[in-house]
Amino acid sequence: MKKSIVILLHIGFWLCYLLLIAIMLTVFFRSSSHEVDQTARVLNALKSLSLFAFLPSFITFYGCYLIVFPKYLQQKKFLLSFIFGIMISIGTSIIGYLLMRYLIESGQLIDMDQGGINGRSTAVKTILFMSFIASIVGLAALIIKGFITWVKEIKLKEELRQKNHETEMALIKSQLDPHFLFNTLNNIDVLILKDATEASNYLNKLSDILRFMLYETKTDEILLKKEIEYIEKYIELQKIRTANANYVSFKVIGNPINITIAPMVFIPFIENAFKHSTNKKIDNAINVQLFINKENILFVCENKFDSNRKLIQESNGLGNNLIQKRLNLLYPEQHLLELNKQMNLYSVKLTIKNG
Repeated sequence: MKKSIVILLHIGFWLCYLLLIAIMLTVFFRSSSHEVDQTARVLNALKSLSLFAFLPSFITFYGCYLIVFPKYLQQKKFLLSFIFGIMISIGTSIIGYLLMRYLIESGQLIDMDQGGINGRSTAVKTILFMSFIASIVGLAALIIKGFITWVKEIKLKEELRQKNHETEMALIKSQLDPHFLFNTLNNIDVLILKDATEASNYLNKLSDILRFMLYETKTDEILLKKEIEYIEKYIELQKIRTANANYVSFKVIGNPINITIAPMVFIPFIENAFKHSTNKKIDNAINVQLFINKENILFVCENKFDSNRKLIQESNGLGNNLIQKRLNLLYPEQHLLELNKQMNLYSVKLTIKNG
């Protein structure tokens, strides 16, 4: 929701609230017969009502809006939300009442013997009534904040859905490009004559990759274990293109059980590593590591390349800008992406808060 609309919501609420106070004042002084003192009494009443009705309500409103909702209600801590909301309303009402009584007694701002409030004899009732009004205003603050948050979440989900669609399309173009498919199928075809069992194994892995991309990526989250299985199969298929068994290193350190993650978060970096690694005869030309603990998931991907060789720019694949935008939508303020390019080594470090 735009900031201007939020500001208008706040202004509209307080205008309605002040209008209600004005109506109450009009009704209260409508039958007064003291025309000489009428103006002074209205001014004094306004001063007293600012302490009686406005100050506690104002503090309670923004206390609930800025503290109670984000820290307790949004976290589904309903009992704590109720307790802190009541405490704020009572506390501000006591402060407002004390200020009002001090001003009334010392400055004699308003004389309401005929009409209404006698602070000395009805202190508890007055504070409870002020707290009641402040609580209603606090409830209105929670409703307004909840509405604004709900609209923001809808907009965020729509942006994420659109970005995921763009990402899926880019990933499909990236992974289903003719070079990857044709090379894999040709290598499997060659393997059929040499080792039919091994060829069948690779064909099953290719089938699993296609199935994963077409079906598993439709959900918002998948098990980290499935993501790891997909990465392993993708690396195995890429390794068919080289005789160097140590060309790629992939290690998982930690337990991925029961941990979920957004689908295909790591694979774009691995794809880029394969595309930009120029010498398949070097051991550990691509080094991929995944560190898992209770707090974070750390993904590290390094690939060696020849800095003197001009890389051919490919139209397919995910760029860093699109990857970063998707991460910002998926894990706002819950991830850290570090990219480092040295003379002949390109490294990616992605840290995601676990849970």
